[in-house]
Amino acid sequence: MNGITVREQLEALAEPGYQKFASSLIPNIDNLMGVRLPALRRIAIAAARGDWRAWLEDVGSEAFEEIMLQAMVMGYAEMNLEERLRYVADFVPKIDNWSVCDRFCLGMKFARDNQAPVWAFIQPYLKSAREYDIRFGVVMMLEHFIDDVYVDDMLKLLDEVSHEGYYVKMAVAWAVSMCYVKFPERTETYLAECALDDFTFNKSLQKIVESYRVDADAKQRIRGMRRSVRGRREAADVKGTSEPRA
Repeated sequence: MNGITVREQLEALAEPGYQKFASSLIPNIDNLMGVRLPALRRIAIAAARGDWRAWLEDVGSEAFEEIMLQAMVMGYAEMNLEERLRYVADFVPKIDNWSVCDRFCLGMKFARDNQAPVWAFIQPYLKSAREYDIRFGVVMMLEHFIDDVYVDDMLKLLDEVSHEGYYVKMAVAWAVSMCYVKFPERTETYLAECALDDFTFNKSLQKIVESYRVDADAKQRIRGMRRSVRGRREAADVKGTSEPRA
């Protein structure tokens, strides 16, 4: 770092205008400095190429960007499975927003080559009482386990998720929609008999219909599955959630 701390690097890169914009996308945090993702990625790659263990010990956890950098470095750094899972377990409690959660899970590409142990590792998070523990487990599944081996078990687990947090429900809906894109028949059978709450169920259908990888006939059929919610007001979407169109 040539004597420059991570915090000083971030302060030099922070943009007030971007801070205001990014804060509007992640409404439940107040520690965002306003550093763009490409700049964070450059810092993380450089850190991962050096003594990343010492770097992780020294970097702070006060700012959103500091926590995001930790997530990125853990994805880029070379380490064995046992050590990586220890770092992941230590990091997950720091997750307090969808952006860090989803970027962290995306970077955990090692999961695809170690599916059995990683699958076992994420199971307790799906039963947690903490919103972002569960979202971590769900996003890990949708990023790394939607395949012929795991999709049926994944749908069963999604049906068992029980939490009122908005970011849990949206993650489950996103996961269901991605299952549909890759395994439409299995997922449509699941939707016909699932126990998802009305909000999550209807959001799942919405995300399927929004997908450019679902044909018009299937979209029409999926629209017809929508549940009518009477006497209740569905939660409004929070602008900026990361669930992309499938």
